[in-house]
Amino acid sequence: MSSTKPASSTTGDPLLLTPGPLTTSRSVKEAMVHDWGSRDARFIAINRAVLETLPRVILGEGAFVAVPMQGSGTFAIEAMLTSFVPRDGKALVLVNGAYGRRARTILDIAGRASVVYETTEDVPPEPGEIDAMLAADAAITHVFIVHCETTSGIRNPVEAVAAVVERHGRRLLIDAMSAFGALELDAREVAFDAVAASSNKCLQGVPGLGFVLARKSALEATKGNATTLTLDLFDQHQALSSSGQYRFTPPIHVIAALHQALEEFWAEGGTAGRGRRYAENARILIQGMGRLGFRTLLPETLQAPIIVTFRTPEHERFVFQRFYDALRDRGFVIYPGKLTVADTFRVGCIGELHAADMAAFVAAVKDTLLEMGAGLRTAA
Repeated sequence: MSSTKPASSTTGDPLLLTPGPLTTSRSVKEAMVHDWGSRDARFIAINRAVLETLPRVILGEGAFVAVPMQGSGTFAIEAMLTSFVPRDGKALVLVNGAYGRRARTILDIAGRASVVYETTEDVPPEPGEIDAMLAADAAITHVFIVHCETTSGIRNPVEAVAAVVERHGRRLLIDAMSAFGALELDAREVAFDAVAASSNKCLQGVPGLGFVLARKSALEATKGNATTLTLDLFDQHQALSSSGQYRFTPPIHVIAALHQALEEFWAEGGTAGRGRRYAENARILIQGMGRLGFRTLLPETLQAPIIVTFRTPEHERFVFQRFYDALRDRGFVIYPGKLTVADTFRVGCIGELHAADMAAFVAAVKDTLLEMGAGLRTAA
């Protein structure tokens, strides 16, 4: 192992180059050291501020409301699908990774009809194919798409798909879990009924609260659709609107952390500012790893600056677990791959990470390869 002092966050923790949980700022962590009752006026004010500012992220003030849902991001996805797709509805699910497949599973368990348009993890859905499927099947009421599919890091063509869905008079539901707050999504220009995201990921809070930004008129039409008590978005919104209270115990500390994280998000310049930092992180990562001989799964045109998938080298001395452990010892945590098309691993660009951190990571990878005797290429 290198004698270099391991990299760490401001609180001495390893840097998380993963799709989440992520490295957070010290101030976000410190926001969680206080206790509030769920009916405390101060907490109610914090929660209200969070919910009121979230629609600004998609430029949806006035037309959209934020409906929080206790739990991980998948809780919000399930709440969105099972609240918005009615019992006699049918969803077209666009799949090019694990999270599209998960949406199909949610619909199956809920007893909702669905059809899948699936491409491999490195291929985005083709709007022309969606156009043909909607034209051929009048029973389809909703289309589900993942904005950035974390399985590979691919950026899917939400804007082009939304235009096709709108032209056919159908409804679009978006999983923006790993894109929200970093990739632009303008509700004034892109037609959709709801978008789901979470306190984690690009807002740089901590896990524990999902939320759905719902078009007000569309949310009103969901009454009676939900298949579960806890994941009923209509009922959750009604309770919060009438009393300011969650129906069930809220994650107080997570919401307080998100309040602080949102202040930092806006101070950085919102989606544009945060997206620029992540794009620079991704540029340093991809170029640096390229100099060491690593190849990305995706071409630049499809790569979102969220998480980058690298092909596992075919070097006899490259063993991923050794690689992972050595990087962890140097203060960097990465993520294994989960593709069917190639043997890969993933490195995240999001969270409280900056250009110097990404450069330090590339240097740690070089040292690790030398230690393993698996040098692929000497950096220029």
